[in-house]
Amino acid sequence: MKKVMLFLTVLFSLPTILCAQSKAPSHAIFHQLLKKNVSVTGQVNYTGFMKDSVEFNQYLRLLSQSPPDEKNWSRVEQMAYWINVYNAFTIKLILKYYPVKSIKDIGSSIQIPFVNTPWDIPFIVIGKEKLDLNNVEHGILRKKFNDPRIHMVLVCASKSCPVLLNEAYDPERLDAQLTTQTKAFLKDTTRNKISADRPQVSKIFSWYSGDFEKNGGSVKSFINQYGPVKISEKAKLSYLEYDWTLNE
Repeated sequence: MKKVMLFLTVLFSLPTILCAQSKAPSHAIFHQLLKKNVSVTGQVNYTGFMKDSVEFNQYLRLLSQSPPDEKNWSRVEQMAYWINVYNAFTIKLILKYYPVKSIKDIGSSIQIPFVNTPWDIPFIVIGKEKLDLNNVEHGILRKKFNDPRIHMVLVCASKSCPVLLNEAYDPERLDAQLTTQTKAFLKDTTRNKISADRPQVSKIFSWYSGDFEKNGGSVKSFINQYGPVKISEKAKLSYLEYDWTLNE
C-alpha cells in the first residue's frame, strides 16, 4: 500500500515538476550583485565579485541548470537569459585569471588546443552543452534574435565596450533596457563622438555593420534613430580606437 501511495504521489507531482523546469529562472541574485559591485558608470569591482563568490556561483549554477525551453519561454525571456549569461560568464572568466590588464591577455596565457582567444574557451555549461562566449553572442543572440541593440548590452570587460548595466536584464523591461543602453552608448563621448558632419563612432559599428544593414537599414539610420545628433547623409563615418583595458 505504501508503495502504491508513493507511486501516486510521484505521478501526480510530475506535472508540477515539469512545469517548474519549464519556467525561466529569476535573475534576482545577479541583479543584487550588479547593484553592489558595478558603478552607475559601469566600472566593475571584480574584487567585490570575488568576495561575493558564493552568491555569484549560485547564480551561475542556476543559469547552467536552466537551459531555455523554447516552447514555454517567451522571446524576451530567452533573450534576457542569454544576455545575462554572456555578461555573467564574462565576469566569471575575468575572475578566473584576475588580476589582468585586459581580457585579451587571457588569450595569450591559456594553453588549450584550438583556442586562440578568450572568446573561444568552452567554459560555459548550459544544460548538457559546453559553450564559449562566441557561441552565445554569434550562434545564439545575433543569429536568433536579429536585434542590433544587442551590441549595446553585451559587455566584453573592456573600457570601449558598452557600459555594464548595474542591474540584470529583465524580461518584463527588456525592450526599455535595450533602448536605454543603446541611447546611453551613443551619447557617451568616450565611446562615440556623434556629430552631423564628422561622426566618430565605435568600431562595433564596423565589425558588425551587417547587423545594422539588415532589413534595409544602415549604421547611419540606426545611429540617427537612437543617437543624440542626426548624422548628415553626406557625412563619412570614422572609427575610434578600441580600448581593451579592463573596465574596472
